[in-house]
Amino acid sequence: MNVNIDKYQLWRDLTDPRRAVETDDLEAGLKDPLFENLEIPEQFGPVSIVIDDHKIKRFSFTQDDYNPWYLQAGPDGGTRIGQPCLLGNDLVQLFTLKYRGSKTVGFHTEEQMWFDSPVRLGEKVTMKGAYVESYVRRGQGYVVMEAQAVGEDGRSIVRHRGVEILHTVPGAIGGRASDKPARPVTGETPENPRYIDHVDQNTKVGDVLSPLEKVITAEQTAVFSRIGEYVKNIHSDIQIAREGKLPVPIVQGQQQAGVFGELMVRVFGASWFTDGWFQLKFIAPLQVFDPISLTGKVTAITRESDGKTKVELEVWTRRASDNRMTVVGWASCRLAL
Repeated sequence: MNVNIDKYQLWRDLTDPRRAVETDDLEAGLKDPLFENLEIPEQFGPVSIVIDDHKIKRFSFTQDDYNPWYLQAGPDGGTRIGQPCLLGNDLVQLFTLKYRGSKTVGFHTEEQMWFDSPVRLGEKVTMKGAYVESYVRRGQGYVVMEAQAVGEDGRSIVRHRGVEILHTVPGAIGGRASDKPARPVTGETPENPRYIDHVDQNTKVGDVLSPLEKVITAEQTAVFSRIGEYVKNIHSDIQIAREGKLPVPIVQGQQQAGVFGELMVRVFGASWFTDGWFQLKFIAPLQVFDPISLTGKVTAITRESDGKTKVELEVWTRRASDNRMTVVGWASCRLAL
């Protein structure tokens, strides 16, 4: 059964689930996501979406992040904005414009995001990206994507660089960083540290972030990972998870990145949306319903030539089941102090 896609208007997702009424296979004509099918470079998009009320509220549900800036009014009291990582998964999923999402059994190993400006309710956003590099390491095929979302006025909203093992057995590898970091994150804190909720003029190197506690449920994970578009994967379907040697579905790396987005907004406020950056490495899988604790420590404070102050952090996540770190990384933000 075929359908003319042109008759559909812009929808809020990369795949318009309404096509299922008239289409047997929503992914017909797309490639299987296998390393040997890669083309380097390979372009994706541009594709445009409108940031509507549903998209913002859905993200708040998946992240359990109900900041009033997203649901009531923006930081300036005006138009609502989206959570800083709102478009992160849209950028990650750009590859499904050419590859079958329901055949993907990969593992996100690294994520970088640069936050350039907030996205506004009702705004039309255009996204495009490309696979820019691929390589084999320890028997696994890796691919690197770079992508960007821009507003209707042409300004950059967010930039993304992600590294993923394209096709693997997630339960067998247990999570691997794409390379050894020059600055390893140990997750250790100073003895008797000072805990802070946000950065201010009194912040010092060695200060530790008050932990952010989360439980990401199976329902939240499934919605984040596109079950509303009828996509089945290791995040939304227990059978596929078990075929990947996982006992239950695991939380997508990009969803965990969104939890760091929440923490960084708490720490840096509105400045995070315009001058924030993080680099995260996903080093162990996180099962749905496994409680996690996110924190970090201040590693550097630098006064810059334009009068702003750059604050740098090490950040990490621990899962409650065994206290193992699942995510490690680095973050920084420039702000007026």
